[in-house]
Amino acid sequence: MHSYASVDFFVDNAARVGYNVVRKYSGKPVRNLEEKSKGCLSANALKIIALIAMTLDHICRILLPQYELLIIIGRISFPIFAYMIAEGCRYTRNKRAYVLKIFAVALLCQTVIWVASRSLFQCVMVTFLLSVLLIYGVQNAEKRKTNASVALAGLMFCTVVFVGVILPEILDGFRVDYGIFGILLPAFVCVTNGKRRKLGAAALGVLGICLTIGRAVQWFSLLSLVLLALYNSKSGKPRLKNFFYIYYPLHIGVIYVISYLIK
Repeated sequence: MHSYASVDFFVDNAARVGYNVVRKYSGKPVRNLEEKSKGCLSANALKIIALIAMTLDHICRILLPQYELLIIIGRISFPIFAYMIAEGCRYTRNKRAYVLKIFAVALLCQTVIWVASRSLFQCVMVTFLLSVLLIYGVQNAEKRKTNASVALAGLMFCTVVFVGVILPEILDGFRVDYGIFGILLPAFVCVTNGKRRKLGAAALGVLGICLTIGRAVQWFSLLSLVLLALYNSKSGKPRLKNFFYIYYPLHIGVIYVISYLIK
């Protein structure tokens, strides 16, 4: 019981940090942010905002590196997508299909990246694949409460640490996008309940990313908490869940082709 109380205390304090950021930029009182009905942004709306920001970021990095403003705008995309991954893990009915879909997109993206640049850089879909596997490992251990399920969850956590922290130190050029805290951010959100706590968990993950990446521009990702505070916990219409998985590898491929043609 003591360990769970410590976790609750930690998350509550992280929530205060996240809400202080939200209150500063939005001017909304904290008590209103707890109410689902007060949110004005659906999951679809948040994903579209994140998708536009992400696209601008990638265009800047590959085609227009002189326009750093696009990178600043792009900083809000990852925390929003990570939060939505956590929501997907919480509510999806077919977990196996969800994992396979993310794996397929990750594999396709890594193929494009390898063909285009011969890089060992692991894209954000690999980050999310590791997140989902970790979340499902923890959920399985909580549900079954067997030695085997707990051991499997522990093995998954050790794999995440190895891939996110150790492997980049021993394999030149290997790096998982957003690092260890990028992998853990969806897990932080998924294991908490209530809008306030989930926003606090997201703030904890974003702060971890900012501190470990060590680039000043990354701190602009805290602005994503303002948008997440406006999330109304509704999926939104029309249903676009597969569109986002198709768009990601497609836009990466198109940008690389344009880059190749203009060189």
